This record gives sequence, C-alpha cells and structure tokens, in this order.
Amino acid sequence: MRQSAKDRLISALAAQLRAERDTREALRLLIESGGADREAMLAILSDPVPVLTRADLDHAERVAARIRSESVRRSTLRGALPRKAA
Repeated sequence: MRQSAKDRLISALAAQLRAERDTREALRLLIESGGADREAMLAILSDPVPVLTRADLDHAERVAARIRSESVRRSTLRGALPRKAA
C-alpha cells in the first residue's frame, strides 16, 4: 500500500528522532566507558549523514504549502456562501 504524503513525513521525522536517540545513547556509552576522548566525541556529535535529505525537506514544504492553500480556499469559500436569514 502506498503511503500518503503525511505518513511519509511522519516516518521521516520518526527516523530522525531514532537517529538522534541513537547518537545520544552512543555518546552516553562512550562517556560511561571512560573512552571519551575529544576525537571520539566529535565523531559522534558531528554525524555526517543527515537523516532528512534535502528532498525530504522539500517534500515537507510542498505538503505544508498544499495544506495551507486548501485551508485558505476552504475559509474563502465559507465566506462566499450566502448566509441563511434568521
């Protein structure tokens, strides 16, 4: 089954959160083991592989823009509808 844009965004954000937790756990284990030299800590903290790619961020922006435009269109249509007489 194909995921919706919203589901893909949620999956990407969940993956980023998992990666951040893994990085934090690796740093904690390094410090606990006493092997926390400067180079090892810098290597962990400067993870060169971004979890979210530029394409993911661009997709998220497109989804957000579409949601905003649909919201504006709906509110405009509501304002254009004739009101019932009381």
